[in-house]
Amino acid sequence: MKRRRRAIAFVLAAAVAAAAAAGLADSYRAGAVGGYGALRPVVVAGATMKAGQVVAPADAARGLELRRIPARFVPAGALRDPSEAVGLAPLAPVPAGSYLLASQLRPPRRGAESPVGLGGGRRPVQISVSGGEALEGVAGAAGSRVDVVVTAEPTGPGPGRVYVAAAGVPLLSLGPDDPEGDGTLPATLGLTRRQALRLIAAESFARQVTLLPGS
Repeated sequence: MKRRRRAIAFVLAAAVAAAAAAGLADSYRAGAVGGYGALRPVVVAGATMKAGQVVAPADAARGLELRRIPARFVPAGALRDPSEAVGLAPLAPVPAGSYLLASQLRPPRRGAESPVGLGGGRRPVQISVSGGEALEGVAGAAGSRVDVVVTAEPTGPGPGRVYVAAAGVPLLSLGPDDPEGDGTLPATLGLTRRQALRLIAAESFARQVTLLPGS
């Protein structure tokens, strides 16, 4: 009987201690939020970013991290979404683990004789495409219009869905090197923000991204 009473007393004491610990944790969190402000999202470089290297959709998806920190510690001009860096290039190297600021980025430099005048909110964005070799002879000239076709991973039996993610966009440059060694080529396209965001998801989750000569 005494052992049973001791066991019950031990369980009750443990429950009281757990409740007290939870109360202290909640109090600490509330005090932290009250003292430092609500948590805000900030973009952090997951790896060192090279100066002048344009941030491609794949770079934003894999190389930039999103963290939440108290509002008091958010640096002025800190990006709040990795997609905000797509198509831009760092002015100087950005060390891994650093906050990514708008003042650190700029549009990539283009020569004064660039054959493509980007308008309508478009900016250069680099993506990796499959089967790009077929375009080298057909759409080799900068300014050619292409359709970006995405083949999604199948969700069940049968082939994945195929759809046009961006139609009639300017092809600014294509390959020829294969930096990943996986049969893909880097293609720089003139994309709107909406198209760039759509292709970020496609590069991360789709089976294949292909270019077709525009009609």
